[in-house]
Amino acid sequence: MNIPELSTTLANVNLTNQVGIAVLDKAMESSETAGASLINMMDRSMELSVNPHIGSNLDLLA
Repeated sequence: MNIPELSTTLANVNLTNQVGIAVLDKAMESSETAGASLINMMDRSMELSVNPHIGSNLDLLA
């Protein structure tokens, strides 16, 4: 049994796992941000559909 080779292999597997977890964490953060933006956009569009006249016209008196 080659102990140094086994140790190197295990270290590489550990590093690969850590990198994979970090990439998944970033993807999850990105998905959460996109989801929050989508919910915010839907809330705004619902406000406009309930009150279609609010914010659609601007009257300026000269």
